[in-house]
Amino acid sequence: METVRLDKWLWAARFFKTRALAKKAIEGGKVHYNGARAKTSKAVEMGALIKVPQGWDVWEVEVVALADQRRGAPEARELYRETPESQARRTREAEQRRLANQAFQQPPRRPDKKQRRELQRLQRQQGED
Repeated sequence: METVRLDKWLWAARFFKTRALAKKAIEGGKVHYNGARAKTSKAVEMGALIKVPQGWDVWEVEVVALADQRRGAPEARELYRETPESQARRTREAEQRRLANQAFQQPPRRPDKKQRRELQRLQRQQGED
């Protein structure tokens, strides 16, 4: 295989469910090819660095192989290699999100009718002051 379009490669590597979603991300400036914004039809080369957003995370991967057909997930993982910096950043950010979620205490349940009335009474009193 000589050349593969960037949107096709991202789809084949299973970063996006459809080529349309890959195209939308590329055109929106979310995907960076060798540190710069790229067009959808950019030809992917071996050894290129691509930054791809995935939910809360941003993957930085090096192209190891080319493919224009979508295969199974194990085969798709063989198309790229994630950089060590990207792995460290993703684990660090995931840990920060986990700790932030632990700090947030959700109430055990919704207030019942009596508690709602008390809350409303308190809010009215604060509004009068």
